[in-house]
Amino acid sequence: MAGIQVAIDGPASSGKSTVAKIIAHCFNYVYVDTGAMYRSVTLAALNRGIDLADQDALTRLAEQIKISFQPSADGQRVFIDGQEVTTEIRTPKVASQVSTVAAVSGVRQALVEAQRQLAKTGGVVMDGRDIGTTVLPTAPVKIFLVASAHERARRRYNENVAKGIPTAPLAELQKQIELRDQKDSTRKVSPLVQAADAIKVDTTKMSIEQVVVRISQLIEKKLKEIAE
Repeated sequence: MAGIQVAIDGPASSGKSTVAKIIAHCFNYVYVDTGAMYRSVTLAALNRGIDLADQDALTRLAEQIKISFQPSADGQRVFIDGQEVTTEIRTPKVASQVSTVAAVSGVRQALVEAQRQLAKTGGVVMDGRDIGTTVLPTAPVKIFLVASAHERARRRYNENVAKGIPTAPLAELQKQIELRDQKDSTRKVSPLVQAADAIKVDTTKMSIEQVVVRISQLIEKKLKEIAE
């Protein structure tokens, strides 16, 4: 039986990407990091000196650049027009601006179409903020991951330190995450909301392994239902 579409949504640093990568590996599915796609457009805009208030220019950029992925031992490598940007898209300057770029309707239209093409044959795990509501509204499995702002800030801080990425103090990271939540949930185009048929999983007090087991059980249950 062909694989199914798995949509994982949630706010910043709720564990979406980490969990999605592991789930994809466990089921031998393709992993699509939609957040990295928006970060890539943001990085390209900053590097090219594009005014982030110029929505037409941002839309043209999103339509023109080629964003690609390659699997690696520690997750996934990200490329813009063949140049690796895996580390650059995770810097604070990109993180602080990506919500602005992601709110541009033309940018979202360009990337949503690309995401749908990647997922049309099934066997895919895709994470983001509007996967279950906009990108893959008919996905058989939809997960909405949440965690407290403090816990998400702690995770982001530890991740940055481990990767050698310059990081703000924990309290400042928490403020940034809370602001990102506010921007993502109130934007006019594809805001961050839980799909009506998505299952909420609060990861605040859960380990990565526990979250993976929980979501794997939901996928296996759905696969069994489809097979019967």
